[in-house]
Amino acid sequence: MTPEEAAVKERNAAMLADRLAAGPPPADCPVPMLPVAQLYLRDIPLLRLPGQADLLQILWCPYDHDPDHKPSTALFWRSAAEVVDILAAPPEPYEVNDEGYLPEPCVLAPEAITEYPNSPDLSPQMLAMVEDRSRWQAAGAYVGSSEHADCPRDFYDVHLADAPGWKVGGWPPWGRTDPALRYCTVCDVQMVPLLTIASHEWDGGEGHSWAPREEQAAAYAANTGGSCCGQSPSRPTKVEVGSTDNMQIYVCPASPEHPHTDMIQ
Repeated sequence: MTPEEAAVKERNAAMLADRLAAGPPPADCPVPMLPVAQLYLRDIPLLRLPGQADLLQILWCPYDHDPDHKPSTALFWRSAAEVVDILAAPPEPYEVNDEGYLPEPCVLAPEAITEYPNSPDLSPQMLAMVEDRSRWQAAGAYVGSSEHADCPRDFYDVHLADAPGWKVGGWPPWGRTDPALRYCTVCDVQMVPLLTIASHEWDGGEGHSWAPREEQAAAYAANTGGSCCGQSPSRPTKVEVGSTDNMQIYVCPASPEHPHTDMIQ
């Protein structure tokens, strides 16, 4: 850490210790929500925002909520020019259900990438093409010595489909369930992925191929037991939903102001 980062960390730890020492709030005291992501249209041009909004703020309540025992999320579409009264010390809860629900502040570095649908999202015809080893060999894109030599579908899912990590839009990271379409409760339009909140930026093993080029060395070191500044480079936010899961937030494409939904995968 830089001296400045260490000072911020020490200050935050002292503030949290003071709150804990003060004891829990009254039972009827409102619980502050925690900031999870702040996205600007200037950084993510494909982000669809309602009206004149150019800023999306995503918050959650760091407690498990029924029926799926996950944080409850809230979306705020705003105009950055109208955000003027900024709190120097935003309120924080006295406790959280899990340390993974307390995001570590960090700066985003948005990067546009190309990914493909997870194999469960493919049509039977496309899936047959993906599983045809001769097509990979003819294209010179499939390495026969790979650990997935006998299963091109696994190679496709690991290296080409469904980029891991935090992302806006993109394809859903199915895993806990088969693909499940979500529909708006207001207009019945099929909802689309807005944001994936990930427990890891990339997977271990061959999955670290999704790590940014400038972080490939750190990804390799982490896979062999190394770390940077006492934390894994694949978890800069330290957010953890489940052990290696993702929280997907979906919105209505007809109107982002219609109620959103989220799910754990």
